[in-house]
Amino acid sequence: MMGFLSGVPLWLVYLVEGCVLTYTIGLASFILARVGRSPTWSLLLLVPIVNVIALWVFAYTAWPRYRAAARVTSGD
Repeated sequence: MMGFLSGVPLWLVYLVEGCVLTYTIGLASFILARVGRSPTWSLLLLVPIVNVIALWVFAYTAWPRYRAAARVTSGD
């Protein structure tokens, strides 16, 4: 079977894929921690279909960090 990566050793393909996944999950964890969510939510990026739903939930729910800042400035 002749494919796009036919001349590349399989271990190198796995290494690059592992590096890309690690970088993506790490970056997502960092972003989630910055906005006040649990970084473990980034593991949902690994599950097909669920990752799209998790992105929508993340985008359209109130962010805990800004909710806490609003309470501090309002004096509650």
